[in-house]
Amino acid sequence: MHAVADQDGDIFLLDVNNTFIRQQMPPVDFSLSQNYPNPFNPVTNIRFSIPDAGNVNLFVYNMLGEKVKTLVDGHKSAGVYHVEWDGTNSAGQKMVSGIYFYKLQMGSNVHMKKMLFMK
Repeated sequence: MHAVADQDGDIFLLDVNNTFIRQQMPPVDFSLSQNYPNPFNPVTNIRFSIPDAGNVNLFVYNMLGEKVKTLVDGHKSAGVYHVEWDGTNSAGQKMVSGIYFYKLQMGSNVHMKKMLFMK
């Protein structure tokens, strides 16, 4: 068998029948990607990766530092995750246009990025 890796860390094995078998390797780093699209309306995607299993939080904050919404709050296995935010708060109300921050936390690891919501 021969192995080939792509940019996302997915491993493709070529077996004796020339068939590709996909195997995903766990991420090496704790990371938070820039949301896409940005600016966004009505929905944006946030990608993050965690190298080990553990308790993970992903929160959205407004410009005043107030928590607007919890996107992830719980135990996750090592891996790459994609989360969608629809521009609503915890009560389901649409937020106003503006800059928001999203923060990923797992233990002492913390990453934060900003995004622009436009109506």
